[in-house]
Amino acid sequence: MYALMILRYRAPMDAIVAATELHRSYLRELHTRGIVLASGPFDPRTGGAILLRLGEDSPTLEAIRDADPFHQQGLVEYELLPWNAGIGRDGLDGL
Repeated sequence: MYALMILRYRAPMDAIVAATELHRSYLRELHTRGIVLASGPFDPRTGGAILLRLGEDSPTLEAIRDADPFHQQGLVEYELLPWNAGIGRDGLDGL
């Protein structure tokens, strides 16, 4: 299963910037485990998006959100969207 997480900043940018390295470190660890396929901020920087691949041994979307430093510090609102990729799925499966 794939999923999208849409993040919308709900704190001043200085608080977001101060927590960004912890957030990115967390996402890099998930990327190493094959859970995060891609992530990055919107332009303009009002939030960001994360593309995830979830398997039977993966944490739930809620658990991934709850462990994110952005969430733990109350800086971001999340939209969690399970996604049934159609066109391009073969390419995603190959990542």
